[in-house]
Amino acid sequence: MGINFQPIYILASGAERAKDRLDKTANNLANVNTPGFKKIILREMTQNIPNNPGDSKEIFHFARFNDTPVILEQGSLKKTDRSLDFAIQGDGFFVVQDSSGNQFLTRNGHFFLDKDGYLVDRQGNTVLDKSGNPVVLNPDIDIVVTEEGIITQNNKPVAEFQIISYSSVSPVGNSYYKPNGTQTQPSFKVFQGFLENSNVSGIREMIELIEVNRRFDIYGNLMKALDQLEQKSHEIGRA
Repeated sequence: MGINFQPIYILASGAERAKDRLDKTANNLANVNTPGFKKIILREMTQNIPNNPGDSKEIFHFARFNDTPVILEQGSLKKTDRSLDFAIQGDGFFVVQDSSGNQFLTRNGHFFLDKDGYLVDRQGNTVLDKSGNPVVLNPDIDIVVTEEGIITQNNKPVAEFQIISYSSVSPVGNSYYKPNGTQTQPSFKVFQGFLENSNVSGIREMIELIEVNRRFDIYGNLMKALDQLEQKSHEIGRA
């Protein structure tokens, strides 16, 4: 006496999807207080696989996640009154560059001046100006930034933030993103003494985490039940 394994495969597929959603939801929750962090979701596709080679009638339907879009919705602004905190309201990202020359996009404008006067982020990566050069400032002179992103000292422009926008981006960690779409014309204002909050709702993500965790447990329990049924069917077949 045999058993149809298709339900087991479908449940395993569902459990895998639930695990992927658990991972993304947990990541969103972990960054609910990270300035400039953007929520990540999972986009689903369905993969159809024939039951048997050459059989086009019986099809397994497996759901898979093939994309992790970043939700670029604006986060609220939090006032810090710190002169090196900057928030973008509208489109676009700051551009930072690491020691290897790799460039990243970020909405986290929590910046610092290093010992050489370079404007850097928390990871020590340099912030780039509109010409693609590192922003260098005099630490002994007050810094004032206009809403257009122009940095002034002694009432004279010394640099301008490079702020670029894309139709979509991909996360790479540490609130950094890479372009994943076409470049667009940004419409923005830069606010000095502010940081942009994450656009993640902690309450919604917690509810999602509970629901997906329950779903994962259900898939696991059903697979165990089917496995027990298979064992009993073999015992009946040997009787």
